[in-house]
Amino acid sequence: MSSPAPEEFTPPAGLPQLEQRLRQDLLWLGLPPKRWVPPSVRDGQPVIDVAVIGGGMAGLTLSASLLHLGVQAVVFDQAPAGFEGPWATTARMQTLRSPKELTGPALGLPALTFRAWFESQFGLDAWRALDKIPRLQWMDYLRWYRQVLRLDVRNRQRVAALRPRADGVVQLDLVDEGEGDRAHTVLARHVVIATGRDGLGGPWVPAWAHALPRERWVHSSHAWDGAMLRGKRVAVIGGGASAMDAAATALENGAARVDLLIRRRELPRINKGKGSGSPGMAHGYWMLPDEWKWRFRHYLNLQQVPPPQGSTLRVSRHAQAHFHLGAGATGATVRPDGVIRLDTAKGPLAADFVIFCTGFRIDWAQRPEFAGLQPHVRLWRDRFAAPAGQDDEELAESPDLGPLFEFQEREPGSCPGLDRVHCYNYAAALSQGAGAGDIPQITDGSQRLARGLAGCLMVEDADAHFAAMQRYAEPELEGHEWTEASFPAYEEAATAREGAAP
Repeated sequence: MSSPAPEEFTPPAGLPQLEQRLRQDLLWLGLPPKRWVPPSVRDGQPVIDVAVIGGGMAGLTLSASLLHLGVQAVVFDQAPAGFEGPWATTARMQTLRSPKELTGPALGLPALTFRAWFESQFGLDAWRALDKIPRLQWMDYLRWYRQVLRLDVRNRQRVAALRPRADGVVQLDLVDEGEGDRAHTVLARHVVIATGRDGLGGPWVPAWAHALPRERWVHSSHAWDGAMLRGKRVAVIGGGASAMDAAATALENGAARVDLLIRRRELPRINKGKGSGSPGMAHGYWMLPDEWKWRFRHYLNLQQVPPPQGSTLRVSRHAQAHFHLGAGATGATVRPDGVIRLDTAKGPLAADFVIFCTGFRIDWAQRPEFAGLQPHVRLWRDRFAAPAGQDDEELAESPDLGPLFEFQEREPGSCPGLDRVHCYNYAAALSQGAGAGDIPQITDGSQRLARGLAGCLMVEDADAHFAAMQRYAEPELEGHEWTEASFPAYEEAATAREGAAP
């Protein structure tokens, strides 16, 4: 009897049945295995195998990958439970920008995909009718992912400092914001910084933004309520996806007018990144020579990613939305009447409020918890000269990471233990590719890093594993499985053969 075509398959109805199927799949695969890393103690306290900073999609996928290799992973996130990452806080798109069919953090397990989660609740017809994944539904899926895999995520834990040590551990100074800002310390053998798009910095705004009163502007990545823009003239600086989402939010909340000030004379129309998406890129980019890594990333930076069509139409359907191409903003002042005057390449523009959709930058000053690392981290500018015509400040400031996303010392010996800190976020893109945050490659990147960390832990404990092998004494045979026969003398056997000869 032939198997049904994939599109004819309907997962079990309801999450309980799906969860049962997932448990069965994990059982058949022997996952998770028992923990095999020898327990470690320093300064009288237990040492975690791997501590992960950040409980968003990357942190969850990595911790699940480590769990399925028998390695302890503990995730620390400063957000309340269920609000890790941007999806239910600062993101404003209506749907994800990725195709719904991408399996994302599913680790190769069909029952762990968003599609299985969705179909088990809403059915196959609803899946077929779905265009792209609603943003808040994606957050619900990640909450379920964390729960069903029983990942160890500890919320309201803010990292105050990260301190590599020479004795084989990294010290995390934490503040428990759920218990009256109680300070405490955790030790881990390896630490992974899974801080998403913020990476090793945060939102970037031009210097002239600080000439404006702070209550008159926000960055698209900040938490702000669109209702505060009702009746206002809003200027949006930028023309990317976040600019469209911010402009649409303002318009949908009753802004009187929204002007998008876009530096380019034409919006990019083709997402060149899609042209390089393949399993080969996912598994091979990190092995490319430096020149090719720089060439790929610099080209993508020049081309930029076009805003999604749906997001752009979400803005242009409003009569009070105005697109100004070739009108990059260069400065701002506040007039005596309180109106903001924005200077642009096409002349001045009046506004009541400004939203900067100007992206993110590596900026260690925005991450005081990592300040102790910054002087010691080797950057690409320290070891690679950009080819003529390919200067790129963003790439030059990127950390020069080792094969397991680990930081490397600018001056050898200046920060012992630095290589136990792994940069698994957007800042890793030049060294390691898109496996540290993009939905298409998140499983590949997480599993590669998890396998590498498991291998490191085994090598570090080789003596303990050898001693455990020597102590192992569970018998395969108990001694009664055979009867020992007498061994005939050689001479007797030879005589018997000679007598039998013709």
